[in-house]
Amino acid sequence: MVNAYIKNISFYVPEKIITNDDLSAMMDTSDEWISTRTGIKTRHSVGDTNMGPADLAVRASEKLFKKINISKSEIDFVVFATSTPDYAIPGAGTIFQHKMGLDKIGVLDIRQGCSGFVYALSVANQYIKAGTYKNILVIGAEVQTTQLDYDDEGRGTAIIFGDGAAACLVNGTKDKNKGILSTHLHSDGEFIDELSTKYPSSKYKDIINTKNIEDREHHIYMNGREVFKHAVTRFPQVILEGLEHNSFSVNDLSLVIPHQANYRITQAVQKKLGVTEDKVFSNIHKYGNTTAASVGIALTEALDEGKIKENDIVILAAFGAGFYWGSVVIRW
Repeated sequence: MVNAYIKNISFYVPEKIITNDDLSAMMDTSDEWISTRTGIKTRHSVGDTNMGPADLAVRASEKLFKKINISKSEIDFVVFATSTPDYAIPGAGTIFQHKMGLDKIGVLDIRQGCSGFVYALSVANQYIKAGTYKNILVIGAEVQTTQLDYDDEGRGTAIIFGDGAAACLVNGTKDKNKGILSTHLHSDGEFIDELSTKYPSSKYKDIINTKNIEDREHHIYMNGREVFKHAVTRFPQVILEGLEHNSFSVNDLSLVIPHQANYRITQAVQKKLGVTEDKVFSNIHKYGNTTAASVGIALTEALDEGKIKENDIVILAAFGAGFYWGSVVIRW
């Protein structure tokens, strides 16, 4: 049996940058207020380009193919994670597959929000280990800024989210001590309403009506305090679960790459794990929360900055809407 291995990874963010000062002109906030509460300075947006997650994923994948020594024809499966698909039907994965010119291969769409990239890697891991596929593209792509409410009522989410995509190639290695060692996935639907976009909804004949729009139910809603409370508990739990499963201790840990939700959450996770700041990667100040793309974007930058070396124990971890949370333990 082979181990699944992340061969390489790239990301793409749209050119438009929204600064905290830009947001201050739209709502009652300030650079200091946003920075203190979230750690975010800038986030990227598709603006009025009409680009969807599939388009961002194509850009990220084109950058990836410049790094890897295989052709598109050798890709035999795609796992595409997004919570903001281009169409309600079909999923963004098949749109991406067509635009990318990946001839008639299978595609699986993942809708696990901020935990999407971790869930997608878990699926790819099993397919590679089973020998079902040899070269899998794992995508995390998100366009959040088009559905945000840029006024005082929407401030809680408008300051946080950004757009972006990450693409990685997952294939196999015969070295049993390298690659993805284990994945750990959880969910709890009791808290669905604490972080959600309720409309449009197939539960209702009209899907969406004027009242839904007046009540802003077509915009993303987040109960920040409730999300924070659960995140600072679930993150360390699922990281420690991964370490214990592989008979590692916190001292064996080289780097944690968490979903970039909020810098205060990252700091809380670091303190609960009892590790130094350099052991928990953060780039939220540049990109904000890019949902399913954030772990992939952070992993790319950590590699580019030389923060991950051969034989390092790296844990990818995520928590978000659902609630879904999970971790991936990797020996690099």
